[in-house]
Amino acid sequence: MDYNVKYHLHPYIFEDVKTIADSSIDWPRLDNKTVFITGGSGFIAFYTICAILIRNDLYGGSTKVVALVRNIKNAEKKYGELLKRDDLELVVHDVCAPVDCKRADFVIHAASQASAYYFENDPVGTIDANITGTANVLEYAKNSGAESTLIVSSLKVYGNLFNGKREISENDIGYLDINDYKNCYAQGKRASETLACCYANQYGMNVKIARPAYIYGPAGIDDDRVWAQFIANIVRRENILLKSSGAALRSFCYVTDTATALLKILLDGKNCTPYNIANPSSDTTIRNFAKTAVNAFPELKLSLSFANAEDEKEPVPSPFSPTPEILDASALNGLGWTAKVDLTEGIKRSVKIVSLQKIN
Repeated sequence: MDYNVKYHLHPYIFEDVKTIADSSIDWPRLDNKTVFITGGSGFIAFYTICAILIRNDLYGGSTKVVALVRNIKNAEKKYGELLKRDDLELVVHDVCAPVDCKRADFVIHAASQASAYYFENDPVGTIDANITGTANVLEYAKNSGAESTLIVSSLKVYGNLFNGKREISENDIGYLDINDYKNCYAQGKRASETLACCYANQYGMNVKIARPAYIYGPAGIDDDRVWAQFIANIVRRENILLKSSGAALRSFCYVTDTATALLKILLDGKNCTPYNIANPSSDTTIRNFAKTAVNAFPELKLSLSFANAEDEKEPVPSPFSPTPEILDASALNGLGWTAKVDLTEGIKRSVKIVSLQKIN
């Protein structure tokens, strides 16, 4: 049986992931190498792994992928027949335990509990994956003699920031209440970056750091993240009702652009230098994300409304408000990366793919 990715992913998903495989990454550096990635069942890891496999299929690549997963049933459902390929190996393992796998040439630590649900219900597990998990991955990378190790951090490391600017650059830093358990994720990511730089300094490792913006795309139809709920509304042909003004201004970046950026940083980023990942064409408020989702499908005749009448007015930013979560990605652009997918296109792709979940 042919286990070519093209025959085992839906055409919509395949074409989406293929844009990563077609990107201007220095792919030959991965030939005859092994890439180890944690969080293998996660949103971003799945796209990254499938892109590498597509590269092997279409362009004669010879990269082996070893992916760490916690739940084998979820992983089997996601990868299906692709698990029978020789270039993909799943290892069932909790990253908070020492990693004992065959050596890898490149390491990507993408495992993390990034949902607000976990911040509230499992803060210990959340911070543990970001500290203990990162330590275990770095130790594994050290023992492997890995060429490069990428730590996937987050924009949340910036905290509550007042820098007088509209955007946040990599050398900005804000306030985080260290005694608030809800900061388990942000504090854990800060610590993971410091730990990574400690390993680089003490053991001469090549460690890269990525700080993605809000990653969006075709997540699960029951995903509780606010942008995912908007996409699910469109899939279900439901009007969108906002229970707040939706004034929060954020950087969004589509999953394919984010995956491409991660690989670019892994291969070309400077040691212990963080890189923001963001698409300036997708910097928007929550309310405008919802509005864009509605406007992207005029044929559905859906609407955006507000639960409270006073929230309907377009919010006016206050000069006393914190710096919005808008990331300056100029350092990453300097490596030769540019985002390709604007907000409307990203939402259209997401709805097209998530609709398959409703059909199935």
